[in-house]
Formats: sequence, C-alpha cells, structure tokens
Amino acid sequence: MVERILVADDDASLRRVLEYNLAKEGYAVLTADSGEKALALLGAERVDLLITDIKMPGMDGMDLLRRVRLAAPETQVIVITAFGTIEMAVEAMKAGAFEYVTKPFNRDELSLAVRKALRLKSLEHDNARLRREVEKKYGLGNIVGDSPQLQQVFRLIEKVADSDASVLITGESGTGKELVAKAIHYRSLRADRPFVAVNCAAIPRELLESELFGHRKGAFTGAVRDKMGRFEEAGSGTLLLDEIADLPVELQAKLLRALQEREFSPVGGSGVTRFEARVIAATNRDLEGEVAEGRFREDLFYRLAVVPIHLPSLRERPDDIPLLVAHFLKALGGGRKVRVSREAMEALKGHPWKGNVRELENNIERLLVLGDSDVIRLEDLPEKIRAPRAAAGGPDAGGFSFTFPEEGLSLEEAEKAIILEALRRSGWNQSRAAQLLKVPRHLLLYRMEKFALPRKAPDSQ
Repeated sequence: MVERILVADDDASLRRVLEYNLAKEGYAVLTADSGEKALALLGAERVDLLITDIKMPGMDGMDLLRRVRLAAPETQVIVITAFGTIEMAVEAMKAGAFEYVTKPFNRDELSLAVRKALRLKSLEHDNARLRREVEKKYGLGNIVGDSPQLQQVFRLIEKVADSDASVLITGESGTGKELVAKAIHYRSLRADRPFVAVNCAAIPRELLESELFGHRKGAFTGAVRDKMGRFEEAGSGTLLLDEIADLPVELQAKLLRALQEREFSPVGGSGVTRFEARVIAATNRDLEGEVAEGRFREDLFYRLAVVPIHLPSLRERPDDIPLLVAHFLKALGGGRKVRVSREAMEALKGHPWKGNVRELENNIERLLVLGDSDVIRLEDLPEKIRAPRAAAGGPDAGGFSFTFPEEGLSLEEAEKAIILEALRRSGWNQSRAAQLLKVPRHLLLYRMEKFALPRKAPDSQ
C-alpha cells in the first residue's frame, strides 16, 4: 500500500518542490496552503504523515499539530520552519511532533526524516496488530462463561493484572488455569515481555532445580555448559509455576528464599542472580490440605497465595456448558454450521465432566470429526454421556438429588450425604467444599473426622 503524505505550507513554490521530490520517491502526496485546509483533508483522507510549516496565516502549524495529535494520533508529524529556535523545537516535540526540521534543508535531510517517521508508524501499526492478536488469543473472551463464579474470576483478573502481587490459581484439571495466567500476563504492563511456563510435575526431581534456576558448567554429570534457568529466561515478564504442589519439599525452601530476596543461585554457582519476573503458581490440588499434611511449606504457601483465584469446575457452572459448546463448535467446526439438539444438550449439561473444559472440548472435536450431519443428536454422544447420572451417594454421582426414604433417616445421615456431595463436586478439594457448604474449612475438617470420611477421593487412595 502506497504511503500518503500531506504537505501543509503557505509557500506555493516550496509545496511544489516537496510534492515533486516526495512523489519521485514513490509516495502519494496531498497539499494544502493553510492549516484549515490541511485539517479538512486529514478528516476526509487517509494520511500517514503530515509535513507542516509552523508559520501560516490563520491556523498555524503548532495549532494544527495539536489538533492532529488529538483527532488522528496514528498520523506522524514533521514540523518545518525558517524561524528555528530551541524553545520552539522543544514545544513542537512536547506537542507530539516526530521531527523538527529547520529551513533551509536539503532533500536528503528531509527524505531521511520522512523514512524514519513512516518506519515508526509502521512499527506502531504492527505492534497494535500484534496486541490485538494476543488479546484475541489470550484475552478474557477465551474464558467462556457467564456464571457468577466465572464473573468473579474475571473481576479478579482485571484487578490483579497491573499489580506485581503473586497469584495462586487453583482448580481441577482442565478448568483453564494456564489460560487465566496468560490473561493476567497479557493484560498487565509486562505484556510485551516473556511469558514462561514450567510444569513442576513433568520434570524429574533431580533436574527441577536446574530447570528453575539454571546451572553452571560442571555442576553435575552432563552439565557440559552453563544453562539459563526459567527464572532468568522470564526476564521482567511472568513466570508460571504450574503443578506447584508437586515441587519437592527440599526445593521449596530455595524457592521461598528466591521469592523473598528476589534472587537465586544457579546450581554449582557461587554468586547470586537477581530476577524481576512476576511469579504465578497453579495447582489442581488442595494446597492448604497439603500444608496441613506437612507436604508443602506454610510460609511458601502464603508467599504464593497473595491473591488466590479459584476456577470453578463445570459441575459448579452447568449453565455455561451451552456457551462453551457453541464456542467449540465455531472454533473447531472449520466453517461448518452445526447445532446440538435439546436432548443432547441436556445430556451434556448433566454429565459430571471430571476433565472439565478440556474434556468437553475433546468430545466436541470428536463429534465434529466423526459426524457428517449439521445436528448433533443424543444418539451421537458417547454412551458414558448419554447414560443418566447415578443416584446421589453412588461413587459415580455427578449431580445431587435427595430422596427422603419411607423409613426416615437421621439428621446426621443427611449431613454426611451433603458433605460427601460437596466433596465430590469440588474434586475432594476441602477448601472449595467448605465454600460450597458456606462453612469455615476447619469446621468441614471436624465434620469429616466425625463421620470418618477420607481426606482424599476414594478412587485416588
């Protein structure tokens, strides 16, 4: 696309010279003999660069510059004048001019200023485009749902994004913890800096310290060169420590010291390295429970959980499932217009979704790949989704219904059943179960002991 330059000067001969020289370099050139005419052209035409004289009758170049910066801030401005003073140059630059050129100037001098101004505009345009793409990929619009629980998550993301506070994101597997971490990063002042994620559960224990903090050559067998760790790699961006509950106890002390002092020592190194990255941690485990069991340091927990964000499971927000289904049908359908029948949607809403959003997405993708109809019907769904949920109290119960038996039951039996259901809905996360029951966590733990309920899900013991 040809770049367009507007020349505003009351000197007709200079306008002709500039128009000729700029057109010869391949630019499309517009001209105006006054500030008023230039402003009118700017409102009617696409202009990439304005070259304006300072001294013009009526609206002068400084007034035109200020109006352009307000009305069309993406347009670069070069100011030229025969009455150059340091004070005027400073005033023009403060008002937003890209360059200040004093008459008389030669052709090469102005040509260089023009190329620099247009290069800056191109970079600013590319940066804005990249930011839009990042926001589209990692923005809040990718966290689909309208439930009150999710709206609370959105509010927390907005509040915490521009701070440097450590964030602990909790939630079952598949709820979108990394997506929330990226949303925080890309809405923060660190958005143009690195986002580095490390999965503490996926790296062997003996290599995890080196992965986080780096190592020096010869620190251990196989360390043939210095290696930069993830803390250093993140720079002044964001470091996500995923599956933080799997961090070995012996490494937790080193992480705590790093967070407190904002520095660390590489493996095999004698000095310290400062870091500026913001740290976000994530886990699908009950970290408070891990602290109570002695598997996670309490002081590290409080250092990480300055701002806790809990992601609800799909079982806690079944009304969001139609929105998620529509989102995945559009994102994965390759342009196909596929809808879900009422019966199939009810079955999708009734399924427990232990894998949460990730499991739902995988099932929608499979239905699209295997199906050739524009309607997904109940019989198209996998058997485990079509089958009604087990009655409350069974090991596979996904919802909660209560039938009062003819022979009656005690209040304690009813209380035990309700606690069990809250634990199932929260994936046996005691903190979340206590929230569902609207009681303090310590009271829930007391009741669990009273009824001899296990601290972990029966199928994980």
